[in-house]
Parts: sequence; structure tokens; C-alpha cells
Amino acid sequence: MQIQVAKRLQGTEEYYFSKKLREIDEMNQNGPKVINLGIGSPDLPPHPSVVEALHEQAALPNTHAYQGYKGIPALRKAMADWYQRYYAVTLHPDTEVLPLIGSKEGIMHICMTYLQAGDEALIPNPGYPTYRSAVNLSGATVVDYDLVAENGWLPDLDALAQKDLSRVKIMWVNYPHMPTGAKVNKEFAAKLIAFAKQHHILICHDNPYSFILNEQPESLLQFEGARDVVLELNSLSKSSNMAGWRVGMLVGKAEWIADVLRFKSNMDSGMFQPLQMAAVKALQLGREWYDELNKIYRARREKVFRLLDLLQCVYDKNQVGMFVWAHIPDTIDNGYTLSDEVLQKARVFITPGGIFGSNGNGYVRVSLCQDEKVFQDAIDRIKTAIK
Repeated sequence: MQIQVAKRLQGTEEYYFSKKLREIDEMNQNGPKVINLGIGSPDLPPHPSVVEALHEQAALPNTHAYQGYKGIPALRKAMADWYQRYYAVTLHPDTEVLPLIGSKEGIMHICMTYLQAGDEALIPNPGYPTYRSAVNLSGATVVDYDLVAENGWLPDLDALAQKDLSRVKIMWVNYPHMPTGAKVNKEFAAKLIAFAKQHHILICHDNPYSFILNEQPESLLQFEGARDVVLELNSLSKSSNMAGWRVGMLVGKAEWIADVLRFKSNMDSGMFQPLQMAAVKALQLGREWYDELNKIYRARREKVFRLLDLLQCVYDKNQVGMFVWAHIPDTIDNGYTLSDEVLQKARVFITPGGIFGSNGNGYVRVSLCQDEKVFQDAIDRIKTAIK
């Protein structure tokens, strides 16, 4: 018996990394293990106090029941305090903070809350593929907006304003930007806020990389007027090495948080309480935690620069975040070609930029989520295999 999948899924392909990891697993069965420099999953553990908090709370007899959909008060307060301490953004923990089972969940929740057939959503090209998938699954229409190196990987808002935006309800933005590592600036933030107000568009800002190799973490909500047009997602996945723990947050105007909660409460339950208490501990860590983390990432990034030099790629040393984005040599067709060549010849996987959109076709992305020795092994393999 065959059952046809719903129309909403017919235009949604399996995630690129899901397919590529199967190919890598097959290669690992027949030869030296592939060095995977593609996926941004932190290899370092959380702070020991975070693990200890999880252990202590899980040992208690009264912490294993279903939890509320809004998260425990202690977690919402810790998230609000974190925003105040590091972004200088004041949030009411009861109404303007919504803990999530990872911020990726929030992308879908927002799209399903506000979008339907006939609506449009602006999506960055290049950008995180989940924005496109979530919009498509909601039934709305994706409208790409271009990001290019010549404009610092920032959208040309003047060009966008010339388009018919009457059906656009939300605009996905992401700074520090993945995959390019570009940062937002005060002038652009002011222009984006004004653009959103003029065209009645909700700005959905995905902000998981603000602490990685970035001296001054920023939130769009810290800029004047942002509260009227911005919902922001954040996460402990990268900043606290808790990717598998699935702890994220949505912050912004109380009425929008309430809207999203209406959808979320019908889709999942609350997080395990000991995990929430451990997240509280992570959010209370001082600046020294982030400084030490970035010291490790800076050393790794130098190795990645050496690897990319071997491949004759060009990159901006000022980019931030958990990856290095690099332009491939003009003699190579696209990032897929270079990625496949490095994988087959050196058994090293780097991500082709084209998976993030057509404007990424001439690029590759390398993750910083491996030990320095692993990067050195990758360098040695490439030196030997690719002439």
C-alpha cells in the first residue's frame, strides 16, 4: 500500500546534512575515517557546574513530572537577566520570554503562528535552510532577498522597498550571519527597523552566534524602536556548548510571545525540569566563560585559515561565529565541486556554500567544531592528496 505525502511536504527535500552524513558513514566503512568539518555542533562540553546542576536536580524525586509550556519561572528570569547583562535589553520574564526546545523549534513555531497560504516571507540568500523549509511547510511563499559580499552580506533595503511587499508578513534575518560571519551595525539596524515599520513587516531575528568570536554580543532588540517590529530567537547551543540539550528562547513583545505560545502549547510539552535548572546555571556564567571559549575558537580558526590557503580560497579574517566562509578559486565551478573533490581525495568534508542558497555557490564553509589536532590532520591530508 502506498500513501502519498501531504502537499506541504512534497516540495521539501531531506536536509542536505542528513543525506551527506549517510554518504560519510558509508565511506567510513571502507577506509580511513572521514574528517567532518561541516556541521556546527560544538565538540566541547558545557561548564562543569552546568552538568553538576543537571545531575543534582535529576537525582531529586520530584523533578520528573510534566512541565509547563512556558518554562519554569527560574529559567525565564535567568534568560531575562542574561539579556540585561550582556545585551542591555530589559525583558519581563513572565510575558516577554518563552523558553523553547531549541531555537530551531521556534523558527517553525513562528512560521506556523503567523503564515498561511497567500502570505509571503522574506528569506536571506544565502541563509540557514530551515527558514525556507519552515515557510514552505506553513503554506506561505518564500521570497528570496540577496546577500552579497559587495554589500557586506547585508540586504539592500532600498532595492527591497521597490518590490511589491504587500503580502510579506515576516522577514528572517540572522546576525552574526550564518554562513558568512557578517555582523550587524547600528546604521543598518536603524534602517532595518524603519523598513519594517514602513512596510508592516515582522522582523524575526535568529541570534545564536552572538557570543562566538565576537567581542561585543548584540541583540536587535537593543536598538531604538526594535520592540515594535522585532521577535528574537536565541540559544544555548553555541554559547554554552549545549547543542544536544535543546535549550532556546524567544523574546519580544508580550502579545507576540502569547501568539506563539498558542501554537507551541498544541505541539509539545515543557522541558525536563532538571535540564531547565542546568540551563539557569549556564545563563549565570560570567564573561570569563565566553572569553575562554573564544580563545579556543581563535586558535582553531588559524588552522582553518591555513587549510583554506591550501585550497587557494579567499576569506575575510574579520568574520565572526562558529564557521569560516571562503570564496573558492575561479578555476572551480562551484562549492559542491570543491567539497566533493576534498572529500573523495583527502577524506575531509567541508560544506558547499550552495546549500545555503544560490548566492553561496561560489563558496565553502568550514566549521570550527573540532580539536586543533583534527584540523592539523585535515591539513596534512589535503597537502598529500590535492596537488
